[in-house]
Amino acid sequence: MKLQILVDMDGVLADVYAQFIKMEYEETGVKLKIDDLYGRKEEEVFPSFQRHVRNKGFFAAVPLIKDSVEGLKYLNDKYNVLIVSSATEFPDSLTEKLRWLNINFPFISWQQMIFCGRKDSIVGDIMIDDHPKNLKTFDGRKILFTQPHNANIRDENYERVLTWKDILKLI
Repeated sequence: MKLQILVDMDGVLADVYAQFIKMEYEETGVKLKIDDLYGRKEEEVFPSFQRHVRNKGFFAAVPLIKDSVEGLKYLNDKYNVLIVSSATEFPDSLTEKLRWLNINFPFISWQQMIFCGRKDSIVGDIMIDDHPKNLKTFDGRKILFTQPHNANIRDENYERVLTWKDILKLI
């Protein structure tokens, strides 16, 4: 039986930090550097965070995280992959995330997409996520994808990765 791998979308497949930095620059003229954001929460770094994630088009235009297409394709060919994304909090994110996945990951079927509010009831063998709150209650192997908001978290229950190439080395 194939392992079931749960893959988060925002911060693992979708580069939401790049999107926030771009929008912040367009609005304020301030060009934030990713290295200056480490150890701080998204809401703290981006004053317009809540407004941006609630704006139509935010999730539709998020760039890809480097090597995510190739990495996910590899996992999908070998394992049972489910994309698990918290999408019910923001009104337009459901349809935008669905469209974004269909465009960028055409090899992922609609049956492999789970859009939810909380991830604590989703079952699998491995979870790859950038938010420790989602990994905390997960019973399987926990892989923490490094993003600025989780950079200072030290927890031996998580295996930390920096890139998709790191994920493929672990699995």
